[in-house]
Amino acid sequence: MFESEVQIRVRYAETDQMGYVYHGNYAAYYEVTRTEVFRRLGIEYKEMEATGTMMPVLELKSKFIRPAKYDDLLTIKLLLKSKPHGSRIKFEYEVYNEQGTLLTIGETIMVFVDMKTGRPTEVPALIHGKLDEHFS
Repeated sequence: MFESEVQIRVRYAETDQMGYVYHGNYAAYYEVTRTEVFRRLGIEYKEMEATGTMMPVLELKSKFIRPAKYDDLLTIKLLLKSKPHGSRIKFEYEVYNEQGTLLTIGETIMVFVDMKTGRPTEVPALIHGKLDEHFS
């Protein structure tokens, strides 16, 4: 299993009339987390796309347990519970506030796609090279 964390501070523009983080912003939080964690591993989306592979979202899920609010410092934990295989990778997320209270759980399933054909393709060697060591 692989896990890593990213912190994001809630901006006023990300809240709704009730003062809670608007639910649609969690997709962006998940994206920021994936991008930063990959960057730490030495994987850059830009580089992957330059080699002809993109990684669109196939599925997105969120379960809201408690609200996040303006100016909260959120810790978003990204978990890869299984090694990516085939053309898919599943990311799971846990969102905590500064008190360590679990606020939201989520997941995204991404699919690797050949940019020329628009068809699914195998997990790139770059991804395997950086993640395989975290799975026995």
